[in-house]
Amino acid sequence: MEGKLYEASLTGDVQALNKLLHEDQLILDRLSLTAYNETPLHIAAMRGHSHFATVILTQKPKLGMSLDTQRRTPLHLASANGNLETVQELIRLGSHEVCCFQDQDGLTPLHLAAMNEHLEVVKVLVQAYPQAAKEIPASGESILHMCINYNRFEALKQLMNIWTEEELAMITDHGGNTLLHAAAINKQIHILNYLLRIPSIKAVKVQDARDRSIKEP
Repeated sequence: MEGKLYEASLTGDVQALNKLLHEDQLILDRLSLTAYNETPLHIAAMRGHSHFATVILTQKPKLGMSLDTQRRTPLHLASANGNLETVQELIRLGSHEVCCFQDQDGLTPLHLAAMNEHLEVVKVLVQAYPQAAKEIPASGESILHMCINYNRFEALKQLMNIWTEEELAMITDHGGNTLLHAAAINKQIHILNYLLRIPSIKAVKVQDARDRSIKEP
């Protein structure tokens, strides 16, 4: 019976799902006892079957918090694949706190959406739980540093609105690199020029130059 449920999730067959739920009202409750690596909700989220996901969440909302072998929730997978409607349904029918769940690499759904530059998904996730942007993954990089390292310029601009100008100037990664340093190291010239148009960041650059000139003999 569970095998048929997984087959239905691959194609988003809502009719088959409803039939299975009618035949066995406990089928979703037994998912934790199966040997599959992810739930049917994970598969539906990954493939963008939003209607299928809605039916499952309506029947068993707790599945929205379920983890696969990489400790990723269905929201992680929907966000990584840019499945906007599914992301919206997972947030609407679940807890907003799932937005800040970290996978085994310390990445939230927002990190994955930003890294893949799914801008509409980024917008929805930020609106639902802006604090998720400030979660630091295992790499020790802020989400802004990750955008710079992956050259995700549009995602970077969108996310920078969460911080004040003064905060943006002071954000560093595990190596003490500011956003400006990260852009320079990665030779992201367009990002570098954009950052230098922010007064607080430009002021820090000027101060760094002055400090180096004082230290030099």
